[in-house]
Amino acid sequence: MNKLLIVGTVAFDSIKTPFGEVDKILGGSGMYIGISSSVFNINNAIVSVVGSDFPDEYLSIFKKNQIDISGIEIIEGGKTFFWEGVYHENMNHRDTITTDLNVLADFNPIVPNNYKNAEIVLLGNLHPSIQLSVLKQMNSKPKLVILDTMNYWMDNTLDELINVISKVDLLCINDQEAEQLTGESDLKLAAKKISELGPKFLIIKKGEFGSLVFSEDDYYNCPIFPTEKVKDPTGAGDTFAGGLAGYLASCSEITFNKVKKGVMYGTAIASYCIEDFGPNNIMSLDINLVEQRVSKIKK
Repeated sequence: MNKLLIVGTVAFDSIKTPFGEVDKILGGSGMYIGISSSVFNINNAIVSVVGSDFPDEYLSIFKKNQIDISGIEIIEGGKTFFWEGVYHENMNHRDTITTDLNVLADFNPIVPNNYKNAEIVLLGNLHPSIQLSVLKQMNSKPKLVILDTMNYWMDNTLDELINVISKVDLLCINDQEAEQLTGESDLKLAAKKISELGPKFLIIKKGEFGSLVFSEDDYYNCPIFPTEKVKDPTGAGDTFAGGLAGYLASCSEITFNKVKKGVMYGTAIASYCIEDFGPNNIMSLDINLVEQRVSKIKK
């Protein structure tokens, strides 16, 4: 079983959708990735930072899911990263009300010694310099490095981002970000340009139209799972990435077909996530339930 090292945020989220609202629940990219990848019963660890206001009951959720939390730094007297958002009626758009970086503003990730040889590394959506510092701490070259990023870093730290992209094996972005990064509206042309930057594999997410998986000489179009009711889309992308990484960590080799299957698992687990607020629907998710939805996606 490969070790999976996850670098991302652990946070408080306050969320309002047409189906209700919650205040200061467990959130953050690292959290969603960690819990969704744990479905595969793998060895995984989260590298992140929280304040002393972060409750023990939330740390217990990680422990219950067999997640190594030795890389989560607790800053005494500090406050945990907080995000508040309100979703519109159609759930495709949201307004950010509050973003308080708090302890995340000075985040200096420290990789636990027993994960410096991790075979799979997932660099969550953070500043490229933070992502790069994690790679520099690894004792050996990982079997697979997955990078998640967004348009904000393309707008503000493009040169640093390009540097990190050149060092990873799999890039995960959405269609608008692929166009921004390459200047190409045709996603196949965009994928070709991105492959020239370094990654062996590329996943371009297209929202309700699923996702495209590219390698140098192949591609696959994965549909979404038709969830009947979307209650809270927060964390869906991170859950998708966690499901993908968790599946690949359970594999002995990384091939295009394995990545393709990993995208199906990520899609299935994300479909469960959006059916309830926060991580409620994935904290005790049974792999057999996931397999059922993967089978439907395959069909």
